[in-house]
Amino acid sequence: MSVRSLRSRLVDAPDSWGARRREARARWLGEAFPDLANMSVIDLGGRLEMWLRAPVRPKHVHVVNLEPMSGNLPEWAGLDYGDACALPEHIAKRRYDLVFSNSVIEHVGGHERRLRFAESVHSLADAHWVQTPYRFFPVEPHWLAPGMQFLPTAGRAWLAQRWPLAHSPAKDRLDATRSVLWTELLDRTQLRHYFPDSTIRSERYLGMTKSLIACRAPNA
Repeated sequence: MSVRSLRSRLVDAPDSWGARRREARARWLGEAFPDLANMSVIDLGGRLEMWLRAPVRPKHVHVVNLEPMSGNLPEWAGLDYGDACALPEHIAKRRYDLVFSNSVIEHVGGHERRLRFAESVHSLADAHWVQTPYRFFPVEPHWLAPGMQFLPTAGRAWLAQRWPLAHSPAKDRLDATRSVLWTELLDRTQLRHYFPDSTIRSERYLGMTKSLIACRAPNA
């Protein structure tokens, strides 16, 4: 089996282990918010494709992302270019039933930016679901490299250029360093600091915490 095939079977293919984990997480979201089908949701940093596959689709989804996205939008969806840590006024002044974010807060760029991200979450809705990979799970989830997150920056950059299971290997050392500096996995204390009134849930695999979810129900 080639390295590309192995990564696909692990996380990228529609029937991969990672896809099954995402499906299970989507079911958990529906259980946490049983009225999800009637809710307006803002997805900070996400993609519309996730909601197209979701077992329960909200009444309306507004996706905000810094990466350009194209394609025809269904009538139940909206799309905006924006920074979740400094939202444009026309988004910041709106209110939603639920703020959703999946694997974004670890990429926003340091503690100060994570504080701004959390402020956006709190200002947009009373309820939220913010997921992030757990720092102390033994495999770094972006590169699928055991223990990579515990290495010094130089070691992480070296792996980012060479590790065969990376989604897109860095083209040079500068690109590798940039990638690893924009990826800061969080622990439970950090997530609790940003979301002090939330329930911090653990998504587990083989008895180990794989990711954390800050969850707050409406009117909690």
